Amino acid sequence: MFKLKTKTGSNNITGERLTALRHQRNISQRELARKMQLAGFDVDHHFIRRIENGERFVTDIELVALSRVLEVSITDLIDASIPITD
Repeated sequence: MFKLKTKTGSNNITGERLTALRHQRNISQRELARKMQLAGFDVDHHFIRRIENGERFVTDIELVALSRVLEVSITDLIDASIPITD
């Protein structure tokens, strides 16, 4: 099956923005996962790490969950300037 990736091989265009937003709020990956769990989303810190490292694809549902917990818009989580493969 063909999967879209960035030109650098990342599986998402959200990881870098997620890391930056998390650092701005001075919270760890574990803390973010805990906040998501409290909001009713079944994730752990590995979920956050894998997104931030570009190892994991991110679904639209996950984008909504992250944006709600971080209190940002979905577009704040997407870096559209990252080139994807053709």
